[in-house]
Amino acid sequence: MNDSENTQEHDHGQDGAQEAFRALLRDQPVWDMERLPVFDPATAPEEPLPLFRRWFTEAVAAGQPEPHTMTLATADERGRPDVRTLMLHDADSRGWHFATHATSRKGRQLAARPEAALGFYWPAQARAVRIRGTVRDAGREESDADLRVRSTGALASALVGRQSEVLGSAEELARASEAAWERARRDPAAEAASWTAYVLVPDEVEFFQGDARRRHVRLRYGREGEGWVRELLWP
Repeated sequence: MNDSENTQEHDHGQDGAQEAFRALLRDQPVWDMERLPVFDPATAPEEPLPLFRRWFTEAVAAGQPEPHTMTLATADERGRPDVRTLMLHDADSRGWHFATHATSRKGRQLAARPEAALGFYWPAQARAVRIRGTVRDAGREESDADLRVRSTGALASALVGRQSEVLGSAEELARASEAAWERARRDPAAEAASWTAYVLVPDEVEFFQGDARRRHVRLRYGREGEGWVRELLWP
């Protein structure tokens, strides 16, 4: 078989794999259309936080796995977007809370451009929430307190640090992790200097409720002075 035939066979194989992938995408189910909740935006509260808490509670009751998992979008100093998955630590009158190492990629990006967006997706109820605003360092006391309430494994991970740095080998990680686990067990109050609690102070919060006939409900809260303005958006 010559090089041309080899190339053609490779291309045919690639085409087949691509079509199989597209077919797999098209075959994926979307939501349980017979059990979608109904959301009447006329009943929504004046502020977004109570509605977020209600939807979160309902997501838990509906059996949504890891409803506190969210995406965090940031931008670097050149404005290039970045996104990753992490956990919500709290949501209160100040904003939505999360934590990471200040020395990590997202920590450095937030230091350069302290604005971000959060995204929650709860397919068990065909719901999503998007939040955008300014991010503030919650301070050393709150950062230390955040670390105190975490599990031994989470503390060990924080003690390892070096998040987003290039890793030389799996063995290097294993050694550092074992030492960190030992320290976390021995000293539950151990400090991780770079561990930082952040608060995203929202200026825009959007709630999305899926609908079986694709008449999705989108309610956006926009900050106006000390209050909020509510608007419906076309799906």
